[in-house]
Amino acid sequence: MFFPHTLKVMKSNSPKILWWFKLLTMGVFLGFLIVWEIHSVNVGSFSEDFILVKVNSSGKFSPIFKDFSFTNIIQYYEFWVNTYQKLNQDVARQNLAPKGVAPDFNLEKVTNLSHKEPATRTRVCRWISTELEANYSSNLLIELFAPGGEPCRESRTVDLKIPALDGRENIELSTGDIHEFVFHALDDSGKPHCLGGDYFETDIAGETWKSRPPIKDLGNGTYQFSLQVHPDFSGEYNLTIILLFRHYEGLRFWPERFVFDKVLRVIPVKFSKSSVELPEISQCKKSDLVKDVWSGRWTRHAKNDSCSISNDGRYRCQEPNFPCQKPWCDGPLGSLESNGWVYSTHCSFNMFSSEEAWNCLKDRWIFWWGDSNHCDTVRNILNFILDVNDTREVPRRVDLNISNPRNSSQTVRFTNIFNGHPNETDNNQGLNSFTDTGYRELLKGYFSRHVVPDTIIMNSGLHDGLMHWSNITCFIESADFAASFWAEVFNGVRQRALTQPEVIYRTTVAPGGNARTHGYNPNKMEAFNGVILDKFRAYGLIDCVIDDFDMTYPWHFDNRCNDGAHYGRAPSKQKWRDGQIGHQYFVDLMLAHVLLNALCST
Repeated sequence: MFFPHTLKVMKSNSPKILWWFKLLTMGVFLGFLIVWEIHSVNVGSFSEDFILVKVNSSGKFSPIFKDFSFTNIIQYYEFWVNTYQKLNQDVARQNLAPKGVAPDFNLEKVTNLSHKEPATRTRVCRWISTELEANYSSNLLIELFAPGGEPCRESRTVDLKIPALDGRENIELSTGDIHEFVFHALDDSGKPHCLGGDYFETDIAGETWKSRPPIKDLGNGTYQFSLQVHPDFSGEYNLTIILLFRHYEGLRFWPERFVFDKVLRVIPVKFSKSSVELPEISQCKKSDLVKDVWSGRWTRHAKNDSCSISNDGRYRCQEPNFPCQKPWCDGPLGSLESNGWVYSTHCSFNMFSSEEAWNCLKDRWIFWWGDSNHCDTVRNILNFILDVNDTREVPRRVDLNISNPRNSSQTVRFTNIFNGHPNETDNNQGLNSFTDTGYRELLKGYFSRHVVPDTIIMNSGLHDGLMHWSNITCFIESADFAASFWAEVFNGVRQRALTQPEVIYRTTVAPGGNARTHGYNPNKMEAFNGVILDKFRAYGLIDCVIDDFDMTYPWHFDNRCNDGAHYGRAPSKQKWRDGQIGHQYFVDLMLAHVLLNALCST
């Protein structure tokens, strides 16, 4: 008697029963699919892997996967989307949803696959972090000279496809979580381009947050980028992706011929406050500054809409003693003259008062070796922080003995040697300056006496990107020669039983505005930064790294904070490159404080 009854039920034509049966079947199928995928993927730490899922009625579906690492992810996305679209169509035909509204699946709830925690339970997530690839220089050459042959490797990227974002409306992500997305480069026929090396500029920006979403080139025309916003900064954002150069063409001798510079996506994204917590950022110590590549952000903690430029070109939008908001910085934020903006990374920075800075720098000898951005930074330290206002210009080659105007017993020595050319009045030689015997002897002279600088602030500089190196191989060889030169100099210091100077390496800035398409473009400068760090690390030269490329990058899309090459030009109430009166100088002033953190922290 039981079997006929069962068969009768299964033969029922009730729409409600048919819908539940289909939903149950699909649930079982998806369960097998998820188990199969989990066992087929490479999961580094299963307890930290999450799927973000949300149900709404926006009419679009696109899943986001967090901390998953596996191949064929785009096919997985497409299969998942197609499966759920089929389910939605079946459900709609059964009139199970309100008329005119189709059930839909989108992203919201966080489900821990291993612990099945409630979505409201507080979780602690890690901060986004990036690392310099091991053997960076040699791997760069391998990728640069990767063979073509197949049509998809010979094609040219003109667009991209982001399966998890394209076609969606009302995109909403949780704060705190790291949201990872994969996209494919497409050629002019809409087919996948299957070779890496394209240079995409990325930006995530809101009213109180600006940062560069880190992007990883997987080498086959597929790229991965990550988004993260702290819970304190929930709100509306724009995600922007620009294709600046294709297949390492920004590294060419004359890259202007190959510029693409096309905005491919501007995607509105809402970050909603979640229960996720992030480790609190602590103030930077010396040990924090060994990281080669930073993933920082600019956050805003005040805004004065009525602030206008003063006659001396400065923007005093808050009182000088307006305080930082911890943990994002410490000290007087108003002295940065940024109208509330401040930079932080894996640690945060102290804004130095004049007294604090003098107490740190007294009786020290700081040697600056780099491009002309050093000239601006030294001047900004003198004028804005040390209250030394009689120095309005710092020459490319100068030796300064500076006294505290309030306490003449406190002095500091700044020596600046330009590295863009062996002749201080010329340009465009960069590290090739080391081929000049007189230039090498000039540098050695400062380290051959009974007293030597206690700290060197180094920078390779923009001039390496201008009209000298015919290819990246030549630059790599020159970087190795420069590293060997400095290793020889420091060895001579140690042989005389003197203390070797501490080396703080400052990466080259991200060229801004129209300079993004020049010989010293962001694509080339980022690669050159990696080569220098790779070679100087190999010789054991570097003690600390200040990633000024990451600091300047969020402000490099136009010329509001730079003239293309410099972020610290002296304030002036004159017409700027972008046509406005005056310019913003706080990005370099932030660098000045970051350098003081490196010089003064223990």
